[in-house]
Amino acid sequence: MAREFHRTDRVADAMRRELAQLIQMEVRDPRLGMVNVNDVEVSRDFSVAKVYVTFVGEDDRAKINTATDVLNKAAGFLRSQLARTIQMRTIPRLQFIYDETSVRGQQLSALIDKAVKADQKHRQDDEEDKSTGADSDTGDSGSH
Repeated sequence: MAREFHRTDRVADAMRRELAQLIQMEVRDPRLGMVNVNDVEVSRDFSVAKVYVTFVGEDDRAKINTATDVLNKAAGFLRSQLARTIQMRTIPRLQFIYDETSVRGQQLSALIDKAVKADQKHRQDDEEDKSTGADSDTGDSGSH
């Protein structure tokens, strides 16, 4: 019987939980705001962990790049802190990557909402035109 979760998946999940807390509590840098750790992908040989992050309320690309650099510079410190909490022979090297999928998803969702509202308005306008046109036809024919 095949196992449902591979060891890399379990390690990635544990790292994601721990990193979210460590970044919030231990990294004290004014250039770093609220950080969401979206996902962690651990290589099969456990040498590298790609940590996908987003920054709450941040749209400026320069600030996003700066915050990602701050995290990558703090990677060694965070790795040593992980070694204290996660029982592994070696902790993977951390590589922080800005995750655009959630931002892109929000943009697409906003576009869909906008299209739906425009379609509803268009349908309402069509219904009003039909009802106005029907009333004027009956009103005109009755006055002649």
